[in-house]
This record gives sequence, structure tokens and C-alpha cells, in this order.
Amino acid sequence: MFRLLNVSGRSALEVDGTWFDLATVAGDETLADPMTAIARSAELHALSDHCAGSAPGGDVDTTPLGPPSPRPRQVFGIGVNYADHAAESGLEAPPAPLTFTKFPSAVAGPTADVPLSGEMVDWEVEIVAVIGSRCSRVDRDRAWDVVAGLTLGQDVSDRAVQFTNTPPQFSLGKSFPAYAPIGPALVSVDSFDDPDDLALWCDVSGERMQSARSSQMIFSIPTLVAYLSSICTLEPGDLIFTGTPDGVGMARGRFLAEGDVIESGAEGIGGLTNRCVAGLGPVSP
Repeated sequence: MFRLLNVSGRSALEVDGTWFDLATVAGDETLADPMTAIARSAELHALSDHCAGSAPGGDVDTTPLGPPSPRPRQVFGIGVNYADHAAESGLEAPPAPLTFTKFPSAVAGPTADVPLSGEMVDWEVEIVAVIGSRCSRVDRDRAWDVVAGLTLGQDVSDRAVQFTNTPPQFSLGKSFPAYAPIGPALVSVDSFDDPDDLALWCDVSGERMQSARSSQMIFSIPTLVAYLSSICTLEPGDLIFTGTPDGVGMARGRFLAEGDVIESGAEGIGGLTNRCVAGLGPVSP
């Protein structure tokens, strides 16, 4: 088991609420890069056990953290992957994973501010699978073998941009700066009793908006990995935002405003706290 963090751009392992610089523990400076650590995630189980013999760098709760996968080559988003969210959106369950991209420049850390791009910005809490091995055409029954671990994400979405055109164009509306906060840790698959059944939730300024279990997904994480890898070659550090449950702002007629705080959580992973601040909208065409 391991929990991989990003502390000031360097890989760190979390053990009992404290963090340890991974390169120092391993005696291998190449592991300082979180992307390298993800690609070598099979080594992190043993290294996590060795942390007890090293001096901790500090307490996790008082240390600012970056995104555990800071430079993914590909960030996949899956739309309408919970039946209740499909229902609140007035949509049928899709016959195959409804896939879009969040461009990597949107990735941010677990406490990053979210600059609002307009008046119709929405929240979407999601479990995020992080790929650990370069792979293609992965069988569903071995899909977990290529996943380095799970983290938590917010698929922040500008609905006005998303639905500007017909048909809708998802990717740009979901790719403003800091519209993909992830963290606080990348947690190895073997850390969970059942990685296919995790509680997740989202509060906005203290009000519970979303609450579900990942077992309610229409397409499970192994199914998503198998499907996406049948089309794209997946690379270490790639992110799969696996979809959001019901309770989004668009269905409620309530969107994010400056000063709102988005608090997201997931069982066994931890939480994100993202404050909404003033930002710039898109340039009119």
C-alpha cells in the first residue's frame, strides 16, 4: 500500500499523517519527479514500508500539496456515468462511455483556487483513475494491473461554454485554469477493500450537493480502462475522470459564485478544498 503526494513539485510518501521525500527514502533522485514515481509505482509499496527508518519532512495537514500527477499527457473525462445523473440531466444512459478531454493545462492541486470563467460554472466530484503503465488493448479482467492508483477530482465545468454549440462541445468548457483539481494523494489500488465501491461527496459552501458510491457507475473503472485503451495508448500519469453522480448545479439551477468553497471527499482518498475566485471568461469569437 502507498499514498503518493506532490510536495513542492517533489514526490513524497504519506505514512500516518506525515510525509517523506521519496527520492531520499529510495536513495534515487530520479524518483523526485512525481511522473517518474507513477511510472515506477510498483516499487512504491516497498519504499512506503521503508519510511519508518527516515526522518519525515512534515505533517501532511500543514503542508501545501500539488496535484499527484502534475503533467499527464492525456486527461479523459467520462460523461453521464451514473444513472441518477443521467436522469437529472434528462438523458438516456449511453451505450458506450461518453468520452471527452479536459486539457492537461487545467490540472491543479487539491487546494487550488478556482478562477470562475462566467456565471454558469458547475461542480462535479469524481473518482479519478491514474494510469501506471504504458498500455493498449487491456483486457477488462486485468485493467486494475495498469492503474497506479486512485485520486479525487473536480470536473469543474463552464456550462455556458459547454453548451454554446449544437451539438455541445464539452472539452473547452471543462479546461479553464484549475478546472481539474486533483488530490490530495494518489492511493494505491490495494489500499481499498473494494476499489470499485467508494463513497464520494461534494459540499458547496457547507451545503451537501452530491453523495454517492462509485459502485453506482454505469461503466466501472476496469471497463473504462479497457474501452479507452482499445482506442488510445495510455501512458503513466494519464488521468481518467470517471464521471459524477447526481446533484450538479445545472440540475439545481444554482451555479458557483465568487467566495463559494467547494469541498469534495472520497472514502480512503481524502478531500479537496477549492475556493472560487474572480476570473476571466473566454474571448468572444
